[in-house]
Amino acid sequence: MRSYLFIFLFLLMSNTIASEDVAPEYVAGAVTINTATAKLLFDKGYTFIDVRKSEDFNNGHIPAAKHLAVNSESFTAQNLNALVEKDQAVIFYCNGLYCPGSSKASEKAAGWGWHNIFYYREGFPKWKEAGFAVE
Repeated sequence: MRSYLFIFLFLLMSNTIASEDVAPEYVAGAVTINTATAKLLFDKGYTFIDVRKSEDFNNGHIPAAKHLAVNSESFTAQNLNALVEKDQAVIFYCNGLYCPGSSKASEKAAGWGWHNIFYYREGFPKWKEAGFAVE
């Protein structure tokens, strides 16, 4: 009986830890989009911002995407405004479902007054998997 209790507690803790690494489905102030919608917005010329680390961005990114790492001191309202004005649409992305960077960036942008925010939760891995162009 005691071993079942330990197994149950281990599984419960493992599930809690794993779920903390999953990007949220929704972010207040942003519209969550999938890969098909991201491609439609890309084709319309919307601004994509890659919020991953520089090394990830340098290893491949969505064409014409701007880079502003969310976990750096440079992720400020001023630097974001240099890339996209508050009244323009912006799409934030990172490394997919296990990368909370795009949700953090969307949340911060909404707090700074951006109001046309798209949160591309599936991110770069799904973009590549779909066979869309990369740089």
